[in-house]
Amino acid sequence: MLGEYPISGRRAADISASVERAVGAGELRPGQLLPPMRELADRLGVNPNTVAAAYRTLRERGVIETAGRRGSRVRPAPATTGRDQIRVDVPEGVRDVAAGNPDPALLPPLATAFAAAAAEADRVPVLYGEIPVEPELARIARAGLDADGVPDGPLAVVSGALDGVERVLAAHLKPGDTVAVEDPGWGRTLDLVPALGLRTVPVGVDDDGPYAEDVRRVLEAGARALIVTDRAQNPTGAAVSATRARALRSVLREHPETLLIEDDHGHGIVDLPLHPLAGGTRHWAFVRSAAKAYGPDLRLALLTGDAVTVDRVRGRQRLGPGWVSRLTQRALVRLWADGAVDPRTVAASYGRRREALIEALGRRGVPAHGRSGMNVWVPVPDETGAVARLQHAGWAVAPGARFRMSAPPGIRVTVSTLAEDENGRAGESEIEMLADAIASALGPAPARSYV
Repeated sequence: MLGEYPISGRRAADISASVERAVGAGELRPGQLLPPMRELADRLGVNPNTVAAAYRTLRERGVIETAGRRGSRVRPAPATTGRDQIRVDVPEGVRDVAAGNPDPALLPPLATAFAAAAAEADRVPVLYGEIPVEPELARIARAGLDADGVPDGPLAVVSGALDGVERVLAAHLKPGDTVAVEDPGWGRTLDLVPALGLRTVPVGVDDDGPYAEDVRRVLEAGARALIVTDRAQNPTGAAVSATRARALRSVLREHPETLLIEDDHGHGIVDLPLHPLAGGTRHWAFVRSAAKAYGPDLRLALLTGDAVTVDRVRGRQRLGPGWVSRLTQRALVRLWADGAVDPRTVAASYGRRREALIEALGRRGVPAHGRSGMNVWVPVPDETGAVARLQHAGWAVAPGARFRMSAPPGIRVTVSTLAEDENGRAGESEIEMLADAIASALGPAPARSYV
């Protein structure tokens, strides 16, 4: 049943560690069935309760799942086999359109803002026990949230969007609970949920966001939480439209106990209006990151939500890191005050490149998606073959397996590295070359003849 891999150990901790090592090393494969508890107990010469405790630990860590009489098996995407391992190394001379990073030329210089923040910290140091959120940051952020129609709620500052998502999930759910996630969706989220011992269930996505009927189906089946990317969805570029938002709010009102988490990581690089979903459920959280517009290394996102959710997040944060550096918060305030980023200019720059690539692919009969943000999603019949052929042609793209559960295969192309000319137009020659390469990679492989 387990091939050549022997599960070992006499204590529950040793047995669970043995299984987890095997999963991490690939010796136990996703979906592989584990032996019944009594059978393994007999083999190891231990009490069945010891094996039961080991399996319980593995379930809580998101390594295995149990389905009643059908037994326990390795999760399809266990926490120890991250999607970051599904990557394409970029050889020298190959253009990287896979990384998912913003265009450094569109990020603001940070030296002046941090110097001003440091000077203020010299005058008035932040010490233990002080408030965790910079007052001016809270004021400006709240005004922006109000303008976008996000319901009123207390504010917290977290270390990036994913940190906020993790803290909210941990504040409300217990191991074994089910979380509805977008498919395709952000690979880190698809890894995070099982790492917390939670179960993932996919909901389909089109250019206008998650399908309302998919969301209704999974909530009726018992999903406890829903994670939605409002704009610049990674990897598809979807943005929740007004019509789709109304449909999703209607579904959520039917399930008011659902924990709703909205990710607005694209704030500052998207010119499409926000259509928030919050308001119809008892517990909700809205996370707005500064990473894409101001720099990934800021590691700062704003989180608002209902009072209970934010209080739990703050309470747990106090027991860990305590707070996100007020120095960094003050630097972001200075960047905002100085108008260091013009969201319309940034959004237009990404939009020109994104739309130029989609149009070029369309002329070659290749459908592609990218309504907002910096990524384009291209459905492909053979993901592995397409990635390999494109690399051979000099282009590194991200394999869709990093972002999928049950969705059809695809590739993600990040447009932020594609050139613009001195007049701000997308570099047509480079985009045409990339479109040619993609169209060629999706065509039939050349026939081989053997003489």
